[in-house]
Amino acid sequence: MNQKERMLAGLPYKAWLDGLEEERLECKKKIYDFNLLHPDERNKVPEMLKSLLGKTGENVFIEAPFHCDYGWNIEVGENFFANYNFTVLDVGKVTIGKNAQIAPNVSIYTAGHPVHPDSRNSGYEYGIPVTIGDNVWLGGNTVIMPGVTIGDNVVIGGGSVVTKDIPDWSIAVGNPCRVIRKITEEDRKYYYKQQEFDVEDYK
Repeated sequence: MNQKERMLAGLPYKAWLDGLEEERLECKKKIYDFNLLHPDERNKVPEMLKSLLGKTGENVFIEAPFHCDYGWNIEVGENFFANYNFTVLDVGKVTIGKNAQIAPNVSIYTAGHPVHPDSRNSGYEYGIPVTIGDNVWLGGNTVIMPGVTIGDNVVIGGGSVVTKDIPDWSIAVGNPCRVIRKITEEDRKYYYKQQEFDVEDYK
């Protein structure tokens, strides 16, 4: 196996060998153009993202600045939105479902390093995939750690550090992030805490 194959297999690999450094440079060039896009040219954002990311739905938007390692190792579904300062270390595969809402300063980390300093100083690192389901809202300043799976219809509270899997239909918050309760039918009528909608077209 070369180093790219090792990276994609979740094995220890060296990030500067076998063309990986060059691939990151190509990604940086696309990111540079994306992050410096003039506001009057926002209509170009979806097509730029489609050329950068591995797979997207038709409707995709990210507010600049955005940062990632490779781009082609990220897949997002239909109706994807991420706010300012979205960072994805995509040495491992990142898969995000449809209707994702990602608040400012969210980071998804698939990359990691050995704990022992001698092993770490060898230059080996690793990437473990992250999977996020459909209809997920990640609150501001959330950090998703390597290997995490977040289910469908989940809300992650702002400032959370998600180190373990989160099941479907959950509200989870904290550092480390923990499920605090399930989302129920009763929640449908509220837009914020116990404040009910005063319109009918939200259903």
